[in-house]
Amino acid sequence: MREYLLTLCITAAVTYLLTGPVRKFAIVAGAMPEIRARDVHREPTPRLGGIAMFFGLCAGLLVADHLTNLSEVFEKSNEPRALLSGAALIWLIGVLDDKFEIDALIKLGGQMIAAGVMVVQGLTILWIPLPGVGTVALTQWQGTLLTVALVVITINAVNFVDGLDGLAAGMVCIAAAAFFMYAYRIWYSYGIEAAAPASLFAAILMGMCLGFLPHNMHPARIFMGDSGSMLIGLVLAAGAISVTGQVDPDLMNLFTGSERNAVHQMVPVYIPLVMPLTIIAIPAADLILAIVRRTWRGQSPFAADRGHLHHRLLEIGHSHSRAVLIMYFFSALIAFGALGYSVNAASMWIVLGVVALSAIGLVLLLLPRFTPRAPRWAERFVPPRYRRRRRTAGVAAQEAATGAPAADEDAEERVPVAAGVSGVNGATAVGSRSRTR
Repeated sequence: MREYLLTLCITAAVTYLLTGPVRKFAIVAGAMPEIRARDVHREPTPRLGGIAMFFGLCAGLLVADHLTNLSEVFEKSNEPRALLSGAALIWLIGVLDDKFEIDALIKLGGQMIAAGVMVVQGLTILWIPLPGVGTVALTQWQGTLLTVALVVITINAVNFVDGLDGLAAGMVCIAAAAFFMYAYRIWYSYGIEAAAPASLFAAILMGMCLGFLPHNMHPARIFMGDSGSMLIGLVLAAGAISVTGQVDPDLMNLFTGSERNAVHQMVPVYIPLVMPLTIIAIPAADLILAIVRRTWRGQSPFAADRGHLHHRLLEIGHSHSRAVLIMYFFSALIAFGALGYSVNAASMWIVLGVVALSAIGLVLLLLPRFTPRAPRWAERFVPPRYRRRRRTAGVAAQEAATGAPAADEDAEERVPVAAGVSGVNGATAVGSRSRTR
C-alpha cells in the first residue's frame, strides 16, 4: 500500500507542478478558443491541461517501475506498456484537437486505434463471468470488439461530462478511488497478482486528477481539454479491462459451502461486469441522453449543445460550485455503493444506506435557492458566499426612510438565468460575478 501511495503522490506532484508552465505555454500557443454558445465560462481559458496529466502518468509509471513490489507488475505483465502506448496516441490526438479543433469522426477513429494498440500488446478482455453460466472464454475477435467498445464508450462518456470547472477530474478521481479499493482487495485478499496492474492504473489516475484539480476548480485557470478528458477516460477503461478480462474467477475459490453462500461469495466475480458501468454511470447516462436528444431533433450525435446534466443543474438555479458538488455526490454514491455491495452482498444495511443517501441527494436537487449560512464564529473559515450579511449604516438609513427592508444582496444570484443568455459566467450561471484569472 505504501508503494501505491508513493506512486500516487509523485504523479499528483508532477501533474500539479507542470500545470502552471503548461498554462503559460497554452496561452503562447493560442490554445484559447473563443467562447461558444454552450460554454458557461465568460473569458477565453487556455486548454492543453492534458499535457501535464500525461507527464504525470509517465512519472507515475516510471516511479512504479523502480519500486520493489510494483516493479513485478512490469516484469510479469505487458499491460503498463500497453497503457502507455495507447495513452500517448490518444493524448496526441487530444492535443491536436485542443489546438486545431479536428473533426469528431477523426477523433473517434483515433480512439479506436488507441484501443487497438492496447489490444495488440495484450491489454484485452479474455473472458467474462456470467451469472448462471460461469466463466465464458472469448475468441480473439470477440475480446477485441468488446475491449474497443468499452474504451470508446468510457472515453466519450468522460469527455461529455467535462463541461464545468473541476467536474470531470473530480468525478473520475472518485471513480478511480472506488476502483482502486476493489482491485486492491482482489489482489491483497485473494492473492491474485493479475489484479495488480488495475490497482496501479487506478492509483496513477487518482494522482493525475488530484494534481490537476487545484488549477481546475472554479474559477478554473486552465481546462484539461480533450487531451486530458480522453486521456483519463482511457486510463479508467484500461483498469476496468485489466481486472475484468485478466483475473481468473476460479482462482478465488469461491465455490464452497452451501448454494446460497456460493451465490453471495460470487458477487466479487460478477462485480467486474458492473463496476466499469457504475464508475461512469452518470457520464454514460449523459452520453446516452445526448445521443437520443440530438438524433430526435435530426442532429448529428456529435453536435454540441447545452442539454447536458450539468447544464440542467445550472438552469434550475444551482450555482456552479453546487452543481459540481451534486454530481460528485451521486458519482460517489453509485461507485462506492457498488463497492460496498461487492464486499458484503448479504447486508441489507448497504442497500438501506444507498436508498437514504439517494433521498438526501434528491432533496439537494430540489433546493437550488437554498444558501446555507455559517455561524458567526465559523465565518472566517468559509467562503464569503456562506457568511451572513452585515447591515451597514447606509442600509439601515434606507430601511428607516422607506419603512421596508432593503433588497437582498443575494437576490440576483438566486434568480435563474436561461441557458445561453449573455452575461452568464462560469461561476454560477445565475448572475454576474467578477472573475479574475
